[in-house]
Amino acid sequence: MSALFVGIDVGTSGVRAVAVDPDGTVAAGARTPLPPPERDGQRLTQDPALWWQAVDRTLAQLMILIDPARVAALAVDGTSGTLLLADADGRPLSAGWMYNDTSCVAEAARVAATAAPDSAAHGSSSPLARLLHLQALHPEAVHVLHQADWLAGRLAARHGVSDENNVLKLGYDVVHRRWPDWFDRLGVRRALLPEVRPPGTPIGRIDPALARRHGLRPEVVVAAGTTDGVAAFLATGATEVGDAVSSLGTTLVLKLLSDRPVFAPRLGLYSHRLGDLWLPGGASNSGGAALLRFFTTEQMLAMTPRLQPDTPTGLDYYPLPGPGERFPIHDPALQARVDPRPADDLRFFQGLLEGVAGVERLAFQRMAELGAPPVRRVFSVGGGARNAAWGRIRERLLGVPVCTPAQDEAAVGVARLARQGAEAAA
Repeated sequence: MSALFVGIDVGTSGVRAVAVDPDGTVAAGARTPLPPPERDGQRLTQDPALWWQAVDRTLAQLMILIDPARVAALAVDGTSGTLLLADADGRPLSAGWMYNDTSCVAEAARVAATAAPDSAAHGSSSPLARLLHLQALHPEAVHVLHQADWLAGRLAARHGVSDENNVLKLGYDVVHRRWPDWFDRLGVRRALLPEVRPPGTPIGRIDPALARRHGLRPEVVVAAGTTDGVAAFLATGATEVGDAVSSLGTTLVLKLLSDRPVFAPRLGLYSHRLGDLWLPGGASNSGGAALLRFFTTEQMLAMTPRLQPDTPTGLDYYPLPGPGERFPIHDPALQARVDPRPADDLRFFQGLLEGVAGVERLAFQRMAELGAPPVRRVFSVGGGARNAAWGRIRERLLGVPVCTPAQDEAAVGVARLARQGAEAAA
C-alpha cells in the first residue's frame, strides 16, 4: 500500500485533517469544531488547550478511516499571526493571542516607528506588537510560538521551531533569512525567537506516546508547516511562475507565484517565501460584500443564468462595501463607484461583476508594476468561483485562462508539505 501524508488545518472555527496519497488524492478527512475566540474589547484570545484537544480528536477520527501504518508524515498550518508564549517544555504561559487582535496599540506604534519600511510586521494587528506586550507580561518565557509551531511541537515533542511563512508577519527577514537588527532597538528578547526552517522540511519524528495512542509508526515525520492562506494556495496545484489564485469571498484576496519578492506595505502587499520562489499577495475590500449591498444571494443566483458574459455592459464600476480600500488602491476614504445605475437590474448586476473583475485586473497590473511577473493563469477559489458566467467575464477582462482547481482546502495544501518532509527525511 502507498504512503499517506496528513495535513492538519487549524482555523478559527475548527480543525480539519486529511490524509492524501502520493498522487494528491484525498483518502479520508475529519473535522472537529472549535469555540469562538474570547473577546475583551480589542483583545481576542483562545485557549491553546482547545487547539490541541481538537487536533488530537481529529487525528483519532481520521485514523479510524485509514490504516495508520500507512501514514509517513504530518504537517500543520494555522492562522497567520496567532501566537503564544511558552516555557522550555512548550507549556503555554499565555493564552493564544489571535491573528486579528488589535489591542496592543502602543506596541504597534513602536513597531511602526522602528521596523524597516518593507517589513510585514507593520499594522494594527501586528504579531510583533503582541510579542512585545507578552514578553513584558511573562519574563519567565522561553519560546514565542505561532499556533502551527506549538501544535507541531506537541506532535514532535520538540519546541522552538517555526517556518518561513508564519514568521513573516513577526518581522523575520525572509529575503536574507534572518531576524533583523532593528529588533534590538525594540527590545525584542532574541532568546524567545524560534529557529526558522523552510516549509516542508523535517522538524523531527512523532512523539512516541502520541504514535502509540493513534497507532502510528514511530518513524512518522513531523514537517514544518505554514499559514492557512499559503496552505490554501498550495492546495490548488499552482506551481508555475505566473500562476495566481484569486479568492472570491467577502473580499477579493489575490496571490501570485513569482520568481522574485515584492513588498509594498502601504498597499498591504508582501511576499511569502516558497523555497526558491515567492508568493506576493494582497487583499481588496471589493468582492462579495460589495455585491450584497445591492442584491441578496438568492437574487444573484436567479439572475446568473441570464448574464451575457461575452457582451460588455460598458459600465465602469469599482464596487466596495463601504468607504476605504487597501489594494490595489490605498485610500482609506475611497468611495465606491457604482453610478450610473441602469434601470435593468440584470445589467446592473453584470456591471458590478465586471467591476470586481476590473479591480482584480488592476491588482495584478499593480503587482507587475512593482516587479512581479505577468499572470499566466488564475485559479479561482471561494464562493464566487462557482459562478461560471463570472469566470468568463474575468477571463475576458484578465486576458488569461481562469479555472477552478480540483482542491482548495488548506488541509490538502499542508499535506503536500508533509509529503515534502517525508521525502527530505528519507
